[in-house]
Amino acid sequence: MGLGPIEVVVIGFGQDRFDGSILPELQRLVDSGTIRIVDAVLARKDADGAATVLEIDDATDDGLDALRALVSEIDGLISDDDVDELVEELAPGSAAAILCFEHTWVVPLRDAISAAGGQLLDTMRIPGPVADDVLAAVAALDNQD
Repeated sequence: MGLGPIEVVVIGFGQDRFDGSILPELQRLVDSGTIRIVDAVLARKDADGAATVLEIDDATDDGLDALRALVSEIDGLISDDDVDELVEELAPGSAAAILCFEHTWVVPLRDAISAAGGQLLDTMRIPGPVADDVLAAVAALDNQD
């Protein structure tokens, strides 16, 4: 029936390199069938703000062999313009891993909905910090009563 929902996440690092320390958790998510990483791009900004963007196959940082092994490359899901826009937001002297992944956990649910005659119409992602802010604002209103 096709892919599950696709999401692009940008993981920033204060130093200008990727050390691989998040790989065990990414491996767990892939192994459990929660996500499938379909693209990965690494980006750096030097102290002067000059950006370097590397496809995962071209990067040489420590720990990247394990990340490369997790990526099931599907071309065309994230454009160069998307990457440029995301990299523009990086602070000078920092790095980021831009990961495009499929929410594979949704696929069986979507298929069950379809088999029941329904249709998964949309998915929406609300970032955790936004949800935290909303809940804090609701709690503040409740405390005013």
